[in-house]
Amino acid sequence: MTSQADKTQTKPPEVPIESPLAIPQATTAGSRIFNRMLAAFHYRDFRVLWFGSCTSSIGTWMQNVAENWLVLSLTGSAFFLGLDAFLQQLPIILFMLIGGVLADRFDRRRTLIVSQYIQMSCAFTLAMLVYSGHVHIWQILSLSFITGSAQAFGGPASQALVPSLVDKSVLPNAIALNSIQFNLARVIGPLLAGATLAAFGMVMCFGLNGLSFLVVIVALMALHVKHIAPAAPKRLRDELIGGLSYVKNHESLLELTILAATLTFFAFSMLTFLPLFAREVFRQDVGLYSRLMAFSATGSVIGALIIAWLGRYKRMGLTSLIMQGLGGLLIIAFASSRTLWLSEILLLAFGVCLMVVFSSVTSLVQLIAPNELRGRVMSIYMVALRGGMPLGSLISGYVASKIGAPTVLVVNGILLTFVATYFFLRSKTVREL
Repeated sequence: MTSQADKTQTKPPEVPIESPLAIPQATTAGSRIFNRMLAAFHYRDFRVLWFGSCTSSIGTWMQNVAENWLVLSLTGSAFFLGLDAFLQQLPIILFMLIGGVLADRFDRRRTLIVSQYIQMSCAFTLAMLVYSGHVHIWQILSLSFITGSAQAFGGPASQALVPSLVDKSVLPNAIALNSIQFNLARVIGPLLAGATLAAFGMVMCFGLNGLSFLVVIVALMALHVKHIAPAAPKRLRDELIGGLSYVKNHESLLELTILAATLTFFAFSMLTFLPLFAREVFRQDVGLYSRLMAFSATGSVIGALIIAWLGRYKRMGLTSLIMQGLGGLLIIAFASSRTLWLSEILLLAFGVCLMVVFSSVTSLVQLIAPNELRGRVMSIYMVALRGGMPLGSLISGYVASKIGAPTVLVVNGILLTFVATYFFLRSKTVREL
């Protein structure tokens, strides 16, 4: 939905999108499905950025696994696991709204490049600290906060950049393919981390992550995107208030944002607690933790492939509510399970639900937001989406240190299902999107 002023604007879009490559005539049902699932790959800039981002995401997940195991080894505490996750995401709450304003005002590609350099420096710093044998928990927590700060400014620029790389008709497909690369990295990264930790140690995991940022930096430099500055930029405060006011007065955007916040607040603590389940419930080591992460990520890839094939489908909002409610039930089942194979299947199914909800809701927000406000709208959405992660991890981590992680997950699963049921019964706006 746009205002009358939006409808009458005649300024060119921020980035001219190149025409897609000619798609060969599909001769079989399989090839037609394949072409439909990979529609956004027919745009050169999207392909370049996708492959660069996938490489970097693999390195990031290698570091996440190694860092969680490092924190657990140093402290043996569920609270510090939650605190580290909290400090990685806290800057999202503090700085991302400002990052959204900057994404609408400045060159989004250059903003992303600066963000990658900062994150790369943090990865190499952690590698050197571990190599020297002088690593302490406060250093890990500090680097997590700095990394999160870089992501707070790069995230809105990244989200706002994607619609400039493809035609609007294939935007849901592009978002789903981005989800696939992120979750392919969640499969490959933890498995590589497990093998690398066993063969070479933590230093190599952190060092490889640092190197992976060079790939995405080169990809960003290779894009043909050109920034068109706003005609008359306002004061930062006025632009920030304008974005907040737009979301507040747009019922569907507001409800989708709330839905995203509850999803991450209640659901992501399960991934944070996987090291505890690997060590304390199933009495195994980092190898099992990596495998559990891989099952969850594989489910997410399947969910993203489903959304990539569907593209823009009817009742995306209703589907999201159903899958979020099912995800809450799967969390309860996983927390109650003491059978490894069953827990792995539940993680796989949870990953499918999580990704269907995430891709569908994100696509809806991107489709609704006008280009001149997209950076700010997406920053508000991402504050809700990613801000729920640290708050949920911190609170769940503290409570888990008192009553145990399985009990906390049961409560979170019940609350997640309750929220989905509430929106299903009370929100006609989301149901009909």
